Amino acid sequence: MSIVSIIMIFAIILLSMTVHEAMHAFMGYFLGDNTAKIEGRLTLNPLRHIDPFMTILLPLTMALLGGPVFGGAKPVPFNPNRVRYGEWGAAMVALAGPLTNLFIAFLAFGIGALMGVVSNGGLVASSFLGSVIAMTVSVNLGFFVFNMLPVPPLDGSRLLYALAPESARRLMEQIEQYGTLVVFLLVVLFSSAIGRVMSACISTILDVFMMIFSV
Repeated sequence: MSIVSIIMIFAIILLSMTVHEAMHAFMGYFLGDNTAKIEGRLTLNPLRHIDPFMTILLPLTMALLGGPVFGGAKPVPFNPNRVRYGEWGAAMVALAGPLTNLFIAFLAFGIGALMGVVSNGGLVASSFLGSVIAMTVSVNLGFFVFNMLPVPPLDGSRLLYALAPESARRLMEQIEQYGTLVVFLLVVLFSSAIGRVMSACISTILDVFMMIFSV
């Protein structure tokens, strides 16, 4: 893979995760919690959100290996007791990030369809523009699916917080304290299973995109 391709992938990963984390912060602020603003996370400055392992090493390695791209960033702090609507408000803060990635993937796919770099066989990366669009879609769908896994501290776990009984919430809070370590162990121990699940989910989403844009 050329140095230009590596730089392109890194830039897409960095921008995608920056917007992902910023949307967590903006949603928390919108719902009444200023914790992220106080700690300087209510910003699109990528330097405020980068986690060396989750944002750079993990997704870049997966991209270079040709697997589903997934990763994360430094979690945006928020106080679930200060957001409106209780646990559902906290779930809205969590979902703002991955849903933003889904929207970016949808928008990039639509642009690709309009510009003719998408066919009925999927994304065509035979040109630089096609490569950028294909990688943008791939990275953002990977981030969406991975972060929606219902495992603390990933964003999808917040839906469980809203639905689970109190005893289950306390257990999830204990798991969440270990943050990146939990994600690291999850990737190391279950990488093959995660890859299969993510590939199947991404394929299904792409089928929906193709149906919507009639390609």
